[in-house]
Amino acid sequence: WFDAGRPTGQALEAVSLLRAADTQGLDPAEYGADSLAAEIGRAAQVAAGLDDEAVSRLDQRLSDAMVRYLEHLRHGRVNPRQVQAAFRPARQAVFDAPGALRQALAAGDLAQAVARAEPALHPYQQLRQALRHYRSLQGHEAWQQALPPLPSRGTRGPGKLDPGARYAGVPLLARRLAALGDLPAALALRYQPGHATGQADRYDDDLVEAVRRFQRRHGLEVDGVVGRQTLAQLAVAPDERAVQIGLALERLRWLPLQQARRMVVVNIPEFVLRAYEQTGRDIQVRAEMRVIVGKAMRHDTPLFDEDMRFIEFSPYWNVPRSIAAAETVPRLRRDPGYLDRLGFEIVQRDGAVHRSVSDALLDDVLAGRALLRQRPGPENALGDIKFVFPNRDHIFLHHTPSVGLFQRAQRDFSHGCIRVEDPLALALFVMQEMPDWTEERIVAAMRKGQSQTVRLSEPLPVVITYITTLVKNGEIYFFDDIYGHDRTLRAALEARRGKARATDGGSSWRV
Repeated sequence: WFDAGRPTGQALEAVSLLRAADTQGLDPAEYGADSLAAEIGRAAQVAAGLDDEAVSRLDQRLSDAMVRYLEHLRHGRVNPRQVQAAFRPARQAVFDAPGALRQALAAGDLAQAVARAEPALHPYQQLRQALRHYRSLQGHEAWQQALPPLPSRGTRGPGKLDPGARYAGVPLLARRLAALGDLPAALALRYQPGHATGQADRYDDDLVEAVRRFQRRHGLEVDGVVGRQTLAQLAVAPDERAVQIGLALERLRWLPLQQARRMVVVNIPEFVLRAYEQTGRDIQVRAEMRVIVGKAMRHDTPLFDEDMRFIEFSPYWNVPRSIAAAETVPRLRRDPGYLDRLGFEIVQRDGAVHRSVSDALLDDVLAGRALLRQRPGPENALGDIKFVFPNRDHIFLHHTPSVGLFQRAQRDFSHGCIRVEDPLALALFVMQEMPDWTEERIVAAMRKGQSQTVRLSEPLPVVITYITTLVKNGEIYFFDDIYGHDRTLRAALEARRGKARATDGGSSWRV
């Protein structure tokens, strides 16, 4: 970093990278960027150069800061296991941050080290662009005052803004929607007081369409009606969105998306599953579908990654004891006929199968001496297929007879397992390396009504993740923090700010 006691151009470039760490969603203060910039700046002004001791000290500080920065770019600042994400250590080669820095210095190109460290994912770069945009909106006048209360509906419930209604907040609403890109800026002008069109208080069709776009991007019911939930999302200031994007960048650093050629990823707050295939450096989405996940605050679906190894066609549903105790057994005590109507049966330890209810059998189920299960069929809670990736939480993917729930905007209705909207598309992706399993054969197995377990020819990684903002088709989408995991991650990152960052933590590296 120094030549004849004076900082080199690469030292100045390193300081510039550290001071711009916030463009990666990182915190420049964790690398002592400002103090390093000041010291390097002063060193550059010393005509005779610094003495050997001062050079050694500052050289080491800058090396440590750059290595820590590169490590954070690759792996993130927080261990995911500290914030409810049980991802396994990456299967790819461990990133050698000191080695990457040495190579970049030898090549005279520090950007090379940054490129090697940051996630090679298109969504990551898209979010960085979105972060720049939302930071440019910080302090925007459209959020300097609150939107007025929504028009009252009297005794018909809370206030709502319906299409065609008059609303004193129309000018401010138009400015916010324009700033966010949901309303063309030229259209926004006509809603301002004094404009010749006189639209300053009318919630007209153009504004309704802009609200619909906003609702679609924020995981809301897309109806063009501004109600409590839409108003709450409109109230979120750009600086808060910038924080949310930074959390997503941190989570993308954990995501083991490039660990395998093919992978299934479920994003909990988005309620979406995607099947990915890697071709060279590109990652293609081969299938995408809605999912239903665990009920927030009661049955949160855990975050982890495991290998899918089996598919069960026409599966039995072995009712977990917790569900049996809380729901199914009380229902059977009230209505014994429910057992046969929905295809349940009780299996004792000796293998005896009972399709009628007695108090003794139900007591055995509650005590774990007997198994309550549902036979394959149209009423089976798992539908006609189950995707198994063995894990300690007994989570799996499956279909469902309750397909109407996929039309809801917020889809957290399960006891923790994940229901998939298009099981055939998922099965075709999962079994694409098994040519004997044609679409016709898969459909026949799903409809057969006879349980069949098939081992996959090779394991397929499944990742259950939690990212509350993504760029899709060039638009930024935000999703509710339904499980509170963003709050937990934000607290963990903010706790780091209370510690000494410039010299604390990490090993010392000599470059």
